[in-house]
Amino acid sequence: MGKYSIKDLEKISGIKAHTIRMWERRYGLIEPQRTETNIRFYSDCDLKRLLNVSILNHNGIKISHIAGLTDAEIKNRVLDLSIDGRSSSVQIESLMVAMLELDETKFLNGLSSSIIKLGFEVSVETVLFPFLERIGVLWQAGTINPAQEHFISNLIRQKLFVAIDNEMQSPVQNGPRIIMFLSEHEHHEIGLLFYNLLARKEGMNVVYLGAGVPLEDLSLVHRLRPADVFMTSFITAMDKQEMEDLLREYHKRFPDIPFYLSGLQMELLQPELPEGFTVVNKVRVFKERLRLLRYEA
Repeated sequence: MGKYSIKDLEKISGIKAHTIRMWERRYGLIEPQRTETNIRFYSDCDLKRLLNVSILNHNGIKISHIAGLTDAEIKNRVLDLSIDGRSSSVQIESLMVAMLELDETKFLNGLSSSIIKLGFEVSVETVLFPFLERIGVLWQAGTINPAQEHFISNLIRQKLFVAIDNEMQSPVQNGPRIIMFLSEHEHHEIGLLFYNLLARKEGMNVVYLGAGVPLEDLSLVHRLRPADVFMTSFITAMDKQEMEDLLREYHKRFPDIPFYLSGLQMELLQPELPEGFTVVNKVRVFKERLRLLRYEA
């Protein structure tokens, strides 16, 4: 069973801690437990209930009305909103519940509904990326089970692999070569897989190396298949100085090759970037960069 602080609940649901406490006292929506040392904590059931309440409240249903609904009625209302699929916040919170319940069918149905309404690329950027950021922060803090994160990550990877495989059936791409990789201690590749798909759609010649690539191996690949641009991503928590040292080492090793950088840590740390290094955390920015690269080639 997961154990969550009220700050964890705030991060996941977007509901302020003082509001959660007020809902506890006034409506009894959730009820915290206490450790042997009298520290309050919340269970998976509390988190799932709060997420469902948050979905309904964000869609205009007053909390006083929600408090009078049974658990079954709340779930049915949420299901109706999830199927409707117009709100990315509803989709994200529904995916969170599916993760906590390890419910593959619920997760895939919610994701498919979003893809039908928004399209694959928009769903990834507006639903999956924010969802992964939420669970990534909680996973690093140790407040969710790594198995839950792995369960969901593997489902998303499967979707991306199918899309990439379909794109690879197209004629060989002859655009500029982009080498995509994750550094030696980075293993969260979902974001990079998505950019791999986008690069192929834009006609780039993609060399995808995946996770945990040592610098020496990257140099070897570059000698065999010279890159026009490198791309990497930083999701795992790290020290700002450590990141800046690594970026400088990449620049020293490949001084004339531009680097595209993405990932949550780029936004959180905002490191000083070497010349030729660019943050591309938005699909629009990434596509613009690729088109400029093709124009200059």
